Amino acid sequence: MANVESTQLPTGSGVDPVIDDGEEAESKEIMLMKQRVEEMEREAKKLRELQAAAEQDGSAADGDESGQAMETEEDKSQADGRSVYVGNVDYGATPEEIQGHFQACGTINRVTILCDKFTGHPKGYAYVEFAEPEHIDAALAMDNSLFRGRLIKAGWDRKITLSHYQTPIL
Repeated sequence: MANVESTQLPTGSGVDPVIDDGEEAESKEIMLMKQRVEEMEREAKKLRELQAAAEQDGSAADGDESGQAMETEEDKSQADGRSVYVGNVDYGATPEEIQGHFQACGTINRVTILCDKFTGHPKGYAYVEFAEPEHIDAALAMDNSLFRGRLIKAGWDRKITLSHYQTPIL
């Protein structure tokens, strides 16, 4: 067998042990990872602070008008006063088509086609909200007009318009 000489570094001679390239690369990689972790922790802390500030601003703005204003009962009743019920609407009608049909009556704010909440299919009636209550008379004059091959009913309210179809039960 061959004699193998063991080489040992002298201890206490003031010479630093030599670190091979593999260990040096690993230690640099570990240091870089530690730096990245520290940076991510700082960013997470900043994000938590920003989120807390946003939540405080959001809770303070809940009472104020932020973005889209919530309608009050008064606003809803005013909109109802400017709206016309339209019955016997074709199921394939779009709000744009209904708006086009009533455009001659005056400026329209909104057309709402009511849909079944379970199926999503139109119920066959809509509401047209005008900018001014004066336009309602012209819209009521369009009662029994032809829209997409059907005679539509225009009225103040669904309850009033349904009286066209049936006699009231006492």
